[in-house]
Amino acid sequence: MNNIFRLPEFLLDRELFEPLIETDQLLIERIISTGQTTPEGEWYDQPRDEWVLLLQGEAQLTYEDGSTIELKSGNYLLIPAHQKHRVSYTSSDPVCIWLAVHAGLK
Repeated sequence: MNNIFRLPEFLLDRELFEPLIETDQLLIERIISTGQTTPEGEWYDQPRDEWVLLLQGEAQLTYEDGSTIELKSGNYLLIPAHQKHRVSYTSSDPVCIWLAVHAGLK
């Protein structure tokens, strides 16, 4: 039995991407962020839609058009495939625990 809120016993210096279920059509992953952000000038441009739920912590996403969205525990959203975005803030206390579903969702 696993627990989505179980954290590694060591302090993370980078984000942890942990696939929970993975097929050709679907990826469900847990992501743990401890203050990391997407490097300046880099963008996520994913081939599949991503539904993301922030289970713990606070975060901010920035889109290529300059708009931002603030996320707090319990907030979720759908990021369409190829919508360029970056993580511009993640809290470290508490750490961010994300649940992300990558698939053709639209």
